[in-house]
Amino acid sequence: MKSYFIIVVLFFTFSVHAQQNELLLSRFASWGLDPDKGLASINLEKAWKNYKTHKSVLVAVIDTGIDSQHSFLANNIAPTVDFTKTTSNDVNGHGTHIAGIIKSIYPDVRILPLKYYDANQTADQSIRATIKAIRFAINAKVDFINYSSAGSGNALDELKVLQEARSKGILVIAAAGNRGENIDDPDHPSYPANYGLSNVITVAGYDDQLKIVSSSNFGIRSVDIAAPGYRIRGAYIGNKTAYMTGTSQATAFVTGVAALIKARYPNLTGPQIKEIIVGSVLKVKSFEGKVAGAGKLDAARAFEFAERKVNRLPANKY
Repeated sequence: MKSYFIIVVLFFTFSVHAQQNELLLSRFASWGLDPDKGLASINLEKAWKNYKTHKSVLVAVIDTGIDSQHSFLANNIAPTVDFTKTTSNDVNGHGTHIAGIIKSIYPDVRILPLKYYDANQTADQSIRATIKAIRFAINAKVDFINYSSAGSGNALDELKVLQEARSKGILVIAAAGNRGENIDDPDHPSYPANYGLSNVITVAGYDDQLKIVSSSNFGIRSVDIAAPGYRIRGAYIGNKTAYMTGTSQATAFVTGVAALIKARYPNLTGPQIKEIIVGSVLKVKSFEGKVAGAGKLDAARAFEFAERKVNRLPANKY
């Protein structure tokens, strides 16, 4: 019986690693996951080596919807009851692309698609749709909210619902925006980044040469971290792939790593995971003056920080 159990465990471990290696080479994977890209990648392969799932993780993707029939994503979609009849009807492709990035990092993620975007709606309608989506995510008890969007206008009701998410321990990973502006400047704000909430991680985008993308917003006080955000290959509507550039894509990389950590260490809270991800960044000289701590996402370092926090081990010198 013991030998049978060992064989089963070994087979399961092999299958998991085989799946991970397959994902790294998948047509839905990007240079951000490619270990051959060195420091430009998020160092995912090393993080996967000691990975084990201990919890199912639910991520709300507030976006353009998701193509729920896409072969890469179909098994990861959680049903959305009583939100909107068209919640999975992605005619834009953006939400499907974001969900694909998250899944490429954490293959077992459960994704709750919440469609807020409509090309024909006004700015006021858009913000109301966003608030509705965030509130739905809170009531669904999600672990994380991926909000790959940003705008220059603030709204008290949006601030309040994000504060409500904070009270429930929900971490919101949000885009810095794509205007190429310093959002530390009060004349060029970007929300939700500039609400200054402790449960929001704001993400800038960088390219495969470790340069902040020219269109990416930045700010050493307002932007927490940078992640891959230039010509990112990923899933697209119609069971296709596409390349997209933006802080939206960078945001999804951070969400994927957050979900991976939560699956491995389920007792970590949202604020603790933010602390781990931001505290474990790899400093990049060209990011100085652009991102807090001049830091980029590093999945392996984040996992090491998480392990030390959980086991209360002394920190290494980085």
